[in-house]
Amino acid sequence: MTEEVLETERKTTDIISFHICDQVYCVDAMAVREIRGWAPCTVIPHAPAHMLGVINLRGSVIPIIDVAMRLGLESVEPTERSAIIVIEQGDKLAGLLVESVSDMLTVKLSDFQPVPDVMPNEKQALVKGIITSGEQMISYLDPELLIGTKTLTDFGDVAA
Repeated sequence: MTEEVLETERKTTDIISFHICDQVYCVDAMAVREIRGWAPCTVIPHAPAHMLGVINLRGSVIPIIDVAMRLGLESVEPTERSAIIVIEQGDKLAGLLVESVSDMLTVKLSDFQPVPDVMPNEKQALVKGIITSGEQMISYLDPELLIGTKTLTDFGDVAA
């Protein structure tokens, strides 16, 4: 094995995994500012369907995104197990509504698999890769696309 391959085998990243619609998803732990319980939000008229509204987080008004709807799945009905994962991307904060938070895991970068080319570009771009962990497969989501700090045009050929 080359030194570059060995280095990739050793490199790891931390992820926060969560459940939506009987599937496991995750985001990079470095993007997560905090995890909090569900709190009702204030609806914003004419907002996209996946944006549930806004909450006041210690003086900052942040949008709450229904990740299931953002992924094209059926909307999540918040319960006492639901959580809001507060994501920070640059100077932008947003909350991700998920059914439940599972774990914080350390995964090898070599465990990331490419996303099969079976979805429309817009939805496929939200998933950066697939991680296999034991018996489960975890979809690694792009927090910048989820909360809108990056668009498909930032990908060049992906938007084509």
